[in-house]
Amino acid sequence: MFKETINTKENTRTVDLRSDTVTQPTPAMRKAMAEAEVGDDVFGEDPTVNRLQEMAAKITGKEAALFVASGTMANLACQLAHCGRGDEMILGDQSHIFHYEQGGSAAVGGIHPRQIPNQPDGKLAPEDIEAAIRPDNVHFPRSRLIVLENTHNRCHGMTLDAVYMATIGDLAHQYNLKLHVDGARIFNAATALGAEASELLKQADSVSFCLSKGLAAPIGSLVCGSAGFINHARRARKLLGGGMRQAGVVAAAGIVALDEMIPRLADDHANAQKLAHGLAAMKGLDVETDFVKTNIVYMKISSDQSSDYKSAVDFADELHCRGVKILPTGPYKLRAVTHYGISADDIDYALNVTEQVLRKF
Repeated sequence: MFKETINTKENTRTVDLRSDTVTQPTPAMRKAMAEAEVGDDVFGEDPTVNRLQEMAAKITGKEAALFVASGTMANLACQLAHCGRGDEMILGDQSHIFHYEQGGSAAVGGIHPRQIPNQPDGKLAPEDIEAAIRPDNVHFPRSRLIVLENTHNRCHGMTLDAVYMATIGDLAHQYNLKLHVDGARIFNAATALGAEASELLKQADSVSFCLSKGLAAPIGSLVCGSAGFINHARRARKLLGGGMRQAGVVAAAGIVALDEMIPRLADDHANAQKLAHGLAAMKGLDVETDFVKTNIVYMKISSDQSSDYKSAVDFADELHCRGVKILPTGPYKLRAVTHYGISADDIDYALNVTEQVLRKF
């Protein structure tokens, strides 16, 4: 299929598909950072941070927003603002909060995580959520929060549409619970669905989103919600050591990200489609192309590839030696993520390299 030969000794090209967190800031971001007007954000006096927060609130359809250092801090600040010690949140067993945020809800907030199964498309079945909501009983923790993830990292980057989001929001509020959306890639979801982020988040009481993934800013996330909620989240941010001073230096890149980077996410989705279908055509890899809706592609090394069933780590190492980086996520499972800085030509190169490695395997 691909004819170019890769010489591992001479090759200096690198195509990094491990994550969209490896993006480099754009020239416009670097310029904005160098020229940013700044002040002390803990006092609320950084004009660039304030402008970014106003933009984030508007684009998500919320009353207010808060700039924080990372997605993990954003999610934890939201959990702390919604829940007290001993309260319970309901979330998916494949959620990023459960798998990759070091149990911060329990370690810092004393919040009990009630896991229910994620469906293959990233959804939580409404009947599973309703069954998990605790009755008022002295033996039980109090149910306070439902958490959704959109797009869903471990479920192929799948999207949750506005109808589903509204259904879960209505369910949460019926039982006097809050709904938090881990929207690290919410603009990928909006792009794929042809919707506004505010439409997807209409029923959410809070949302977090990352500037440093598909939007390519070097640092930072936003928390959005009502003004009262943001006051609580600001206190939680301080508790977590997240009060920053002249943070406008990095917030300036976030302004550029919201102004300029959302429309180009469709390019990442097209590149992910190209990558997924190219990989699926190769003997030795299993790729569920129907699940590729945004910028995340999962693949699995076929068990019938050979009698010597190579591991994901071995496979990733072979690709890395040839200039292509992907992320092992299980014994035989790997993830590739398209992003700013990855071109269609880079995808061709990655497919070429992958085909050569599969022949070697």
